[in-house]
Amino acid sequence: MKHITVTDTLGLSIAERIQLVEDIWDSIAAEAEAVGLTDEEKKIIDKRLKAYHDNPDSGSPWKEIYQRILKKK
Repeated sequence: MKHITVTDTLGLSIAERIQLVEDIWDSIAAEAEAVGLTDEEKKIIDKRLKAYHDNPDSGSPWKEIYQRILKKK
């Protein structure tokens, strides 16, 4: 495998760099299951899932959250 440096990438056009990033991301997404969670991340997810199951109405719908974000801009 050929090693590519940051200097190599800076020689690419913006369109080529964007394509490179997309290609890298696609290769990561294709192997997403290989990226495991730490025990701490699993605990956080379990805690949040339990909180949701205990009180599913405590959160806000995505549309409301999105509107609040837009208002802050």
